[in-house]
Amino acid sequence: MSDLHVIDISRSLTPDHPNWPGDAAFTVAPGLRIAQGETVNTGILSTSTHTGTHVDAPWHYDDAGLRLHEIPLDVWVGPCVVLDVRGRAMDGLLAAAVLDALPDAPPPRVLLHTGEPDHWTEFPRDFVALSPALIRGAAQRGVRMIGTDAPSVDPLESKTLDAHAACRDAGIFIVEGLNLSAVPAGSYTLICLPLPLHGVDGAPARAVLLPE
Repeated sequence: MSDLHVIDISRSLTPDHPNWPGDAAFTVAPGLRIAQGETVNTGILSTSTHTGTHVDAPWHYDDAGLRLHEIPLDVWVGPCVVLDVRGRAMDGLLAAAVLDALPDAPPPRVLLHTGEPDHWTEFPRDFVALSPALIRGAAQRGVRMIGTDAPSVDPLESKTLDAHAACRDAGIFIVEGLNLSAVPAGSYTLICLPLPLHGVDGAPARAVLLPE
């Protein structure tokens, strides 16, 4: 066996995993069953493209944006830094000042540990979102991908999606719903591979970190 240390930062998709209010529920229904005379067991998966740990394609929030298959995979793979920003929000938003903890030459991927637990039994309604100023500041430092353990970079009730729009304008890609509850702040290699769905607005992803 390999001695490679892999840290799984994906949310486990257990039965009744909660999705965004009004979005499609996550279900895995029984398919074929050996106990019923079939040669294999299978399941029938039904869910939103934004279930659990997932990536947003820009088309999710901009009709002129890239769809998932148009985004190079190297966006989601490579050096990253995890910032512990618990307790740093003001009025539910993270300000650009949290970026002061970045190294002088940060990697192009930043993951924000806002304090979400490792598992949601109910969909969180009061979570920490990102300010547009933070996103613009990250872009100025060369960041091209932002991840968060919250279910969205915008507040639950937002209709203008200011953080998503700031990411679009800055050319920053988004990963949401990470599980960073047991991850120390520091430098890692991120591997975050969304399902290879063609023409869609996003997809669930399996995300792992490799410590440096």
